[in-house]
Amino acid sequence: MSEWLAAFAGESSAIGDLARDAAADPGWPQGPHELGVFREHVEDQGAVEAALEGLEQAWEQYEVWS
Repeated sequence: MSEWLAAFAGESSAIGDLARDAAADPGWPQGPHELGVFREHVEDQGAVEAALEGLEQAWEQYEVWS
């Protein structure tokens, strides 16, 4: 998911915000590609509800893409 997400870094959207945050986060998970792994990481970083919603949106689009 990380490589896919990076393509959205220039967008002005919740997914773009997530992509920029992931790019700036040296601890961003590189796998396995399971929503729970990414969700746990984002929650551990103190994410607000909007960030979690952005993650959910990104995951739904990632699943369609993959």
